[in-house]
Amino acid sequence: MKGPQLLQSHAGVLRTRVGACWPGERAVFRGCDLHADLRHLSWVELYLFGITGRRFSPAQVELVNAIWVYTSYPDARLWNNRIAALAASTRSSANLGVSAALAVSEATIYGGGAGLRAFGFLQRVRQRMEQGDDLEATVHAELQERRIYGYGRPINSRDERIPWLMDLAGRLQLDGGGHVKLAFAVERILVARNPALRMNYAALHAALIADMGLSAREYQLLRIPTFLAGMAPCVVEAAAKPEGAVFPIPCEKIAYDGAEKRLWRR
Repeated sequence: MKGPQLLQSHAGVLRTRVGACWPGERAVFRGCDLHADLRHLSWVELYLFGITGRRFSPAQVELVNAIWVYTSYPDARLWNNRIAALAASTRSSANLGVSAALAVSEATIYGGGAGLRAFGFLQRVRQRMEQGDDLEATVHAELQERRIYGYGRPINSRDERIPWLMDLAGRLQLDGGGHVKLAFAVERILVARNPALRMNYAALHAALIADMGLSAREYQLLRIPTFLAGMAPCVVEAAAKPEGAVFPIPCEKIAYDGAEKRLWRR
């Protein structure tokens, strides 16, 4: 079945395996009663279950929680937090500002897009390794075809989050997965080529999540709240300042080389 027939079969009805609610009665979440069966889950556990339909160990849940905590920077200068802060500065709603900030968190170079590409790279290279290919040759071949995401970082190539996350992963015994080992092996190859190409947070959390067995789509959904906790403080602080006081730009600071000032004729 395809085309109009396929669409007609879905008209007027929602077929779902993920859940439904009956107001005043109950809500079903992936086959479980949300309140009777799942009420004791943490939000992170529920989010993981909703994405994958699988339950994860307490150690894995703690690791995902840490991935989000360790990159919750309340710095309004960061590209996505700036949008949230500017929205609050113009007295837009907090919901709209944070939603817009989350949307641009998918940025290709240093946001969710980079993590997704790092995830795909690690899975692709690991598959090649399982087929018997040489790692260094594979990495160099990748460099010829495309940019390798997850390595290198603006301003300072040292990513301050990695030691903390790896320390926790080690204590949780989640640091020995194949993707994590591969990520560090790739780093050694790239750093030998260019010392600035050290692993960044995108590659590490992509590797850790890949070792949990998530697909690329599931990983993309899982990383959505990565920066969220750092956005709210930026909104609160910006809203407490005078309207428009976040990063105001005086006219004399704007370099303009366009048309000269001219009179408009009526």
